[in-house]
Amino acid sequence: MIFKRTILSKMLSNGLKADVALVKEDDIFQAALYVGGRHIPGPALPQALDPPKGDITHWMGNRPSVGLSQVEAEKILREVTLENSVIQHRKLGY
Repeated sequence: MIFKRTILSKMLSNGLKADVALVKEDDIFQAALYVGGRHIPGPALPQALDPPKGDITHWMGNRPSVGLSQVEAEKILREVTLENSVIQHRKLGY
């Protein structure tokens, strides 16, 4: 996993800082969650909560998981999609 940049940072209710980073793995970009500087395994993109809990509509990470708002999830998805579209564009030789 190659770290490119931090997409989003937020303070959790337990006082720890959560960062969602843009990382490259196996020639594709994805999001990775870090809590307190430690990588938390889990889905490579925000997952929808069903049903949402107030402003929290998405989550990332497994033990702990971090809740995300719709705006935060969209920002993460937009950044990952943009980076992958650049890779695809370069592969096609445009």
